[in-house]
Amino acid sequence: MTTARDIMTPDATCVRSSETLVDAARKMVELDVGALPICGPDEKLKGMLTDRDIVVKAVAQGKDPAQCTAGECAQDEIITVKADDSVEQVLSVMSEHKIRRVPVIDGHILVGIIAQADVARSLSDRQTGDLVETVSSES
Repeated sequence: MTTARDIMTPDATCVRSSETLVDAARKMVELDVGALPICGPDEKLKGMLTDRDIVVKAVAQGKDPAQCTAGECAQDEIITVKADDSVEQVLSVMSEHKIRRVPVIDGHILVGIIAQADVARSLSDRQTGDLVETVSSES
């Protein structure tokens, strides 16, 4: 059985919940990514921060990204998969929640992230196409 651990990108870089959105944006540029997991001082996952979150939740509302923290933009609900979940479970979670990337945890520790690109590299064209279609649909 292929698991989340088998297809994930390991060692995902976190943005600390106390870091500013400017710091987070710089990390995104440096890593060439559009999203970062948010980790608290206890190393537990607090949410995900996307480049879109920075624009919609801060810039568009007139907040100063140099003063607003990543933790302030964390979602109420954190969607994750377990490292030993099957790829079918991973695809189900991503489809159900219409998310393009999902953090992978082992216990309470972040061990990686699965993005659509990881799915495309590891799974069949049909599985990849189904996921992209579901996540990209409007309803």
